[in-house]
Amino acid sequence: MSAASNRRADRLGRIVRNGSIWLVLLVLLGISATLSDAFLSPVYLGNVVRQAAPIGIAAVGVTFVMILGMVDLSVGAIISFAAVFCAVQMDGRPGNVATALLLTLAVGAGLGAINGVIVAFSRASPFILTLGSALAFYGLTQIYSGGTARGAIAPGFREFFNFRLAETLPVLALCFVATALLAMLALALTRFGRSLYLIGSNPLAAEMSGLSLAGTTLAAYMLSGLLAAAGGIALLARSGVSSTFAGRGLEFDVLAAVVLGGTTFEGGRGGVAGTVAGVLVLFIAFNVVNIVGLNYNFQLVVKGLIIIAASAGYMRLNQAG
Repeated sequence: MSAASNRRADRLGRIVRNGSIWLVLLVLLGISATLSDAFLSPVYLGNVVRQAAPIGIAAVGVTFVMILGMVDLSVGAIISFAAVFCAVQMDGRPGNVATALLLTLAVGAGLGAINGVIVAFSRASPFILTLGSALAFYGLTQIYSGGTARGAIAPGFREFFNFRLAETLPVLALCFVATALLAMLALALTRFGRSLYLIGSNPLAAEMSGLSLAGTTLAAYMLSGLLAAAGGIALLARSGVSSTFAGRGLEFDVLAAVVLGGTTFEGGRGGVAGTVAGVLVLFIAFNVVNIVGLNYNFQLVVKGLIIIAASAGYMRLNQAG
């Protein structure tokens, strides 16, 4: 086969890998619409995106880490801590909202930086390291909160984020979309974005070309922590409750969305657009499960099967490509 034919085959393979999740999303929407007319309503679909916003925003951050060929299992713990911390800093006072949001994002970036330093300067698996940090961050949340719900939502906080633009798209959903668009631009147009793909594809070659593996790793985990904290703020705005375990288990939803979107654990490929589609597929599937009258446990089955099917499917596509 000629070099030109190989390039065409590679381009076709990338198109199939990157576009397949959007095809799945369209098919799922069609099936959902036959089960319930609600899926034909822009208001209902806007509500689905609002529900998905906490997971989606955190998943964007994890996408950076996984393109690098690593993983972050601490996002659920950071979401929990961020929700509690933000509520405590707000203390029910409208004048505290801006400061609370900025401090929460800064703390999230700081927790992500801890992960980045540990992963960058350790030979241990990022899976094990971030699993350990997740346990530590959950413990930190319990210590900070005293094991009970603390803080109070300021008047107007939830109302602002749940306000519907044009009576259709909630501000919280718009925040998710804006985060995804900014992340897509960062991956496509910045040196940092290109470095993530290069290091994820071939760490040794990237290091020999002058890229800083430690610096890029630190930056990726800081972004993951920052966006996990933003997901915690979004969860607080959506639910209005600062539970100490608000984010427990959400790391699996995040990983399912990222893997489903085509960003594999091997690194070097994938992107935020696929992650957005993966998040929407998950939440539409969860809504279908609820509509047909199945309980939460079936959502867990759906999550597990999606992770298995997506990982196996992308592995076969990669081998075929």
